[in-house]
Amino acid sequence: MDEALVARAKDMAVVYTAIAAFENAAREFIEKRLIEEVGDKWWATCVPEKRRQKAESRRDEENRVRWHAKRGESLLHYTELEDLSAVIVTNHERFVGIIEDLEWVKQIFKVVERSRNIIMHSGQLESEDLERLGMALRDWLTQVGG
Repeated sequence: MDEALVARAKDMAVVYTAIAAFENAAREFIEKRLIEEVGDKWWATCVPEKRRQKAESRRDEENRVRWHAKRGESLLHYTELEDLSAVIVTNHERFVGIIEDLEWVKQIFKVVERSRNIIMHSGQLESEDLERLGMALRDWLTQVGG
């Protein structure tokens, strides 16, 4: 393989790692909080129907391909970043005390999603993008924890 392409991919590997860790930590945070607040029926009662249907459809499609690994056990693993943001926003009262500003949440998830989409399609971020992403991740960890 072309050495320059491999080097660029290696540079973005650390960014992929940070984004994947953020995304899965956000899922764990949301699920844990909603279980604490609502109980085991949190998926049906707290996730907007459109988001539930999309995740359930993805899971069902994935289950048809039995020879391949699955995304995870929880239906939350079949959601996108915008879905995670929407779950927090529509259940804001359940996150008060940890997250106060809904616009802040939306902005964090938008910044991460924009960078995520570039990385997941084998693109490369500019230094300004890396700084912006780093600040968003740092702010989330400071506010919410990891």
